[in-house]
Amino acid sequence: MSDIIQVEGNSTESLRRLLVGFGKRFSPGRTVGIKVHWGERGNTGFLHPRYTREIVRWLQESGSEPFVFDTTVLYSGGRRTASDSLETAAQHGYTEEYLDCPIRLGDGDGRDVEDIPSGCKHFSTVQVASVIRKAGGFVIFSHFKGHMGTGFGGAIKNIAMGMASRAQKQRMHADAHPVLKPEKCNRCGLCAEVCPAGAAVLPENGDPVYDLEACIGCCQCIALCPQAALKIFWESDETVFQEKLVETAAAIWKQIGPKTLVVNGLIGILSECDCLPGTHPAIAADFGFLGGFHPVAVDEASLQLIEAAPFDRAHPGIPWRRQFAYAREIGFL
Repeated sequence: MSDIIQVEGNSTESLRRLLVGFGKRFSPGRTVGIKVHWGERGNTGFLHPRYTREIVRWLQESGSEPFVFDTTVLYSGGRRTASDSLETAAQHGYTEEYLDCPIRLGDGDGRDVEDIPSGCKHFSTVQVASVIRKAGGFVIFSHFKGHMGTGFGGAIKNIAMGMASRAQKQRMHADAHPVLKPEKCNRCGLCAEVCPAGAAVLPENGDPVYDLEACIGCCQCIALCPQAALKIFWESDETVFQEKLVETAAAIWKQIGPKTLVVNGLIGILSECDCLPGTHPAIAADFGFLGGFHPVAVDEASLQLIEAAPFDRAHPGIPWRRQFAYAREIGFL
């Protein structure tokens, strides 16, 4: 825990003290991606962009060239496409003018992705945003709060869900196969174009059809359908979901870990994720900012400060502790 720094307070000055405590982590001229979550449209609990702007300024002072990014999401809403996501970011104050740096989607419009090795129980490979190759360093800046599926959401989730492709997001949630909603389909043929197994076919006259024997369950068609015309069927053991989340984060961390700083904002600790629209109740007091050099260590230290009870009360029965046990089992620490 010696590499963990915590600073109390919810001001930008508090965040500045934390960052200064880590010294100059990135060399002049290096591009540094700041991974954030700028909140779903209609959400009021996301971290204000003034905190991200403070990280931008800290990086610029050392001569680094920062940019801010998130990725597109699987579900409908204000962040499914790049244009919608950037519009939502702007509505929440995340603009290039305010932050004084570029804002990007790490996976383009959902198709700028690549497969990287995992070699674990659930995934031999994971599919991630290609942004992992497009920066000389990263700051993973996460809002620590509750989450209906993972009990808490912090650095592990911000890396795993936040830097995965839309297809990988679906793979983490469940095995899936496509079932068409004909009233939404415009016969664009993208499902057939992206299917790696040839299981999706667009007839000359008629709706697309799916060979479920040939389907490999990669979820590309579900993830990338621009009309959201494919039903997503899933059933997920909650313990398995924790493991899939950790495997994805671990694979990404192998690629970016040596050049990454992890910072959690333990402020505005609400019951639900910033992915959900609306205003959600606070479940704990503010504990300031906490940072370090590994997402598992930073999330564990965050939970030690806040304690487990608020998350267990908000989401009873979620086996979130499995994330830490499994991380140790696969050597992700």
